[in-house]
Amino acid sequence: MPPLSEFLTFMAAGALAQLVDGALGMAFGVVSAGILLALGLPPALASASVHYAETFTCGASGLSHYFAGNVRKRLLLTLALPGLVGATIGAYVVSHVPATWMKLALTPYLLGVGVFLILRGARPPRTTDDDAKAPRWLGFLAGLADTIGGGGWSAINVTAMIARGATPRIVVGTVHVAKCIVSAAASVSFLFHVGPPHIASVGGLIVGGMVAAPFGAIFARKVPARAMTWLAALAVLGLGLNNVARAFG
Repeated sequence: MPPLSEFLTFMAAGALAQLVDGALGMAFGVVSAGILLALGLPPALASASVHYAETFTCGASGLSHYFAGNVRKRLLLTLALPGLVGATIGAYVVSHVPATWMKLALTPYLLGVGVFLILRGARPPRTTDDDAKAPRWLGFLAGLADTIGGGGWSAINVTAMIARGATPRIVVGTVHVAKCIVSAAASVSFLFHVGPPHIASVGGLIVGGMVAAPFGAIFARKVPARAMTWLAALAVLGLGLNNVARAFG
């Protein structure tokens, strides 16, 4: 594939992934990593490239969510600080240990939470909590799994907090800003363990993601909480089924 065509392909992929990610709080890493793996990049290099790109795309998306009123500072610190530690450790692990076992371990969790959210979305609407809270271990686990598996930060955090009754747009916005911090930490670690990124893929993902970032934040603010819950459920089920397909494909 010519360099320009390759760049435009990744730019389109980055725009689509960021639009979905900005609205649901998840899927950028999974979509992007899936494309890189399909093109033959090793798992460690694919995860590294995605995190290099996410450092920039999450910054643009995070600012959009901040100005849209979708971010809570206390929740941000609770997720980002443990997540930074988990991501740094995870980047070391994925650079030296096969990641298959982690993907298989996450699959039952993702499928189970997806079904739970579908059932929750079918219930009558109830009051949600704008003052969302999260246990400190959640950010650490999500950061660790995200760098080892190439994605999962948003899926783990968003689904866990929505299941606890938190307002979806607050969760999505705050998780996005925290992801920017975590991705930066993972990127620094990957630079030491993996080396520089695949330029065409990372550049395309960054440009496409930054162009689409503001639209995802607007979508998250306009879509009703119940619809957001169902969309999040479908996304999580997709992540789980994707892991199953890769394991038995």
